[in-house]
Amino acid sequence: MDLATVGKLWDADPGWLNTPSYGLPPRTAFEELQAVLTQWRHGSSDWTPWDASVGRSRTAFAHLVDADPADVTISSTVSQIMSTVATALPPGSRVLVPEIEFTSNLFPWAVAAEVETVPAERLADAVTGRVDAVAFSLVQSATGYVTPLHDVVAAARAHDALVIADGSQACGWLPVSVADGIDVLACAAYKWLMAPRGAAFGYLSPRVRERMRPLAANWYAGEDPGGSFYGPPLRLADDARAFDLSPAWFCYVGAAPALELLNEIGVQRIHEHDVNLANRFRAGLGLEPSDSAIVSVEAPGERLAAAGIRAAVRAGRVRAGFHVYNTPDDVDRALNALTS
Repeated sequence: MDLATVGKLWDADPGWLNTPSYGLPPRTAFEELQAVLTQWRHGSSDWTPWDASVGRSRTAFAHLVDADPADVTISSTVSQIMSTVATALPPGSRVLVPEIEFTSNLFPWAVAAEVETVPAERLADAVTGRVDAVAFSLVQSATGYVTPLHDVVAAARAHDALVIADGSQACGWLPVSVADGIDVLACAAYKWLMAPRGAAFGYLSPRVRERMRPLAANWYAGEDPGGSFYGPPLRLADDARAFDLSPAWFCYVGAAPALELLNEIGVQRIHEHDVNLANRFRAGLGLEPSDSAIVSVEAPGERLAAAGIRAAVRAGRVRAGFHVYNTPDDVDRALNALTS
């Protein structure tokens, strides 16, 4: 399947450059969700088929990041996943975080530990024996900066610090593998994974799970969810499912086909497509090429809005994101708006 054909699987209006805020669903995901909403409206199905989408999504996300599905938990937000991990840190722990980190991966650590912030580009160099964990976004939300993961992992391993990554702005366009040394990977699925908001995934390595308590323990986290509706004893799953939240089913109905399509297309192909479009945009503005699908520039955002280009402003700069459904025409529309 060539990418020109792939793009026809979406119904994106021209000029959508705001995937870092939310991604657009492939037609299959939208149609599956509409079918289930119709079932809900009429009461023509029980919830069991909807729940199957949770298993499909977990398996697809695990495949996307080279994880075992048994090591993947499902949630609704990144902050909930990170908060559960944060409470497992010993008292007095010190967590190193980039200065510009999105607060879903900052506030949980500030509540439970001592936080030190440094410029994102100095993260690896700032890891010392006093650091218990390094928490960072694989791709920074405001700037599109791609963290040099191997450098951070090497520094963390040298000092026995946990590596905790937020993949919300990376998974879906940037090849990510937990085998590269990530202990915890949390990802909100409504951005580059193009799912409804309310689906989130967390990879929890076995060594981290040993330290954690399932603070939101519930029936869905049971070894046999169908047999965990009532009464004692506590009988949670013995893998990452012990940390599952009871799922918002409709979010996962939309997530499963979107994730499966990403795996079918291949993230490496999407990466090349997205970065090429981002660099076309950068070149048109006289900027050097980069390695990110997100471009943050000083530009008159009102010109984009007037031309029907939907982007965002973050940290006082225009932020544009380029994904699988974008085309060179989207780039040229934006450039014409900014340079004419």
